[in-house]
Amino acid sequence: MRPESVPAGRPAERSRAEITAAAVALADREGLDAVTMRRVATALGTGPASLYRYVAARDELLELMVDATAGEYELSPPSGDWLADLVAFARQTRTVMHRHPWLVPLVSGRPNLGPRSLDLVEHVLAVLAGHPAAAGAKLQAFALVNGIAALFVQAELGGGGGPRDGRTLGQWQAAQAAYLRHVAAQGRHPHLARALAASPTEDLDPEVSFDRTVSRTMAGVLGPAAPGREVPSP
Repeated sequence: MRPESVPAGRPAERSRAEITAAAVALADREGLDAVTMRRVATALGTGPASLYRYVAARDELLELMVDATAGEYELSPPSGDWLADLVAFARQTRTVMHRHPWLVPLVSGRPNLGPRSLDLVEHVLAVLAGHPAAAGAKLQAFALVNGIAALFVQAELGGGGGPRDGRTLGQWQAAQAAYLRHVAAQGRHPHLARALAASPTEDLDPEVSFDRTVSRTMAGVLGPAAPGREVPSP
């Protein structure tokens, strides 16, 4: 809401959008810790003090960065299949986080109320407009999509217990599955053996696992409502 004002008689040299773009590019190359007011100013060929005419602190710059990435979504009108629409939205969230890995700790640790981010909230609420769930549950669903995507991306990029030795997530999961089958075959873990025998092989596919996790979580949080059919509010 704050105008991009400058002292009288001095033309604007930068814009918040330009500063944000430089910060995003820096974070993409070197990670979030590299984003300091001094480094961003250097990238723009100016001094750190000049940036404070546009943003009050680094935290504000981080909020602008998160909001800028929210503008990368391609939001389609609701199809009428609320669950499919939420899964499609979650896939985009995961893609954007892969494009900007520094997003993971930011979206996990703080809400962002920038204009583009609120466009995403509005989209999810529009998708769920015909669902009988309470408004609070719908907002929770939006937050959980971000949380699920962040957890998957963290593992896929090698954080939070994911592979750190150069293997892809699929290779790492396949190696873990082979070990579990080896242990289960020894007969000391009968419950584990039965669970593994009942698990389809496609569970190892990260894409399948992601879609299933989102679908089950959304159905659990929002309650029953047949996908593809709008249910009037009580």
